[in-house]
Amino acid sequence: MHGEYKVPGGKLVVVDFEADADARCSQVRVAGDFFLEPDDALEAINAALNGMPLASTHDELAEAVRRALPADAQLLGFSPEAVAVAVRRAITGARDWREYDWQIIRHEPLPAAMQVALDQVLTEEVAAGRRAPTLRFWEWNESAAIIGSFQSVKNEVDVDAAARYGVQVLRRISGGGAMFMEAGSIVTYSLYLPGELVAGMSFAESYAFLDAWVLDALQGIGINARYEPLNDITSPEGKIGGAAQKRLGSGAVLHHATLSYDIDADRMLEVLRIGREKMSDKGHRSAKKRVSPLKSQTGLPRAEILDALEAKFVELHGGERDALTPAELERAAELVKSKFTNPEWVYRVP
Repeated sequence: MHGEYKVPGGKLVVVDFEADADARCSQVRVAGDFFLEPDDALEAINAALNGMPLASTHDELAEAVRRALPADAQLLGFSPEAVAVAVRRAITGARDWREYDWQIIRHEPLPAAMQVALDQVLTEEVAAGRRAPTLRFWEWNESAAIIGSFQSVKNEVDVDAAARYGVQVLRRISGGGAMFMEAGSIVTYSLYLPGELVAGMSFAESYAFLDAWVLDALQGIGINARYEPLNDITSPEGKIGGAAQKRLGSGAVLHHATLSYDIDADRMLEVLRIGREKMSDKGHRSAKKRVSPLKSQTGLPRAEILDALEAKFVELHGGERDALTPAELERAAELVKSKFTNPEWVYRVP
């Protein structure tokens, strides 16, 4: 069995081993471009994994490695958890990004409700095998407050302020927090992928893994970006954006993220509550300061940032331009009417 795991912001961990007659790991060999002191700590890691049941959980594997390390061991660029991920990915037969023929979609502006509907449609299409794994960049032409699947409308959105500014309130299928989106003010992308790409990872690890290419792209345009668990992309200047996921019973995964480009923080604070009833004026100023848009950090046009993101993804993982099919657009339009603008869905958590 062979497993690999590139630690986001760190090093590559590779593990090879045999499965013995008792369904345990044997002849374990851990390798990679990480740094480890002292040298014999590597043999301690191998010995700790030898004999571990193939049914071992991520936490059990990580703990076995941690217990076996010498007291003076120094691990740079990886961790016991990273070794555990590599082992679990070998056991589960996880695949690598480059094993897929990625499609990349950059389409004409569409209404916000179509955006959330397309996320459901394209995830289902990947699950059914009718679409290859896909990266889609959103383009929209109206304002919206898009709340997470489990959020309360009244707790998250000032519906009067939203109506005053023409901001549509929508609910997406993924969890997480509210998004405030105006035309040209944010960068949003969605990944539609088979679950086997993130096999062996915890939810937290999969978030960082699926957005690692974004950090590389942002660093390439001069932003010292990093991932802050569980799902935030940030920099020393402040928060840039956040990610969310939905996993279908079929195994397909929707992973999407929104990055602030040129957000109107004052209007955002009027429309999104963000716990403002509990905040002082100082708290309002603090909330505004927390958001650090890409435009202010780079001075680049939004289109150039999209180009940089796409180029980095293709460089690391491959990919070719594709388009939404008539059938996908038709199905999304149906869902806009039947689900995503239906008050029963939007206000399912009042």
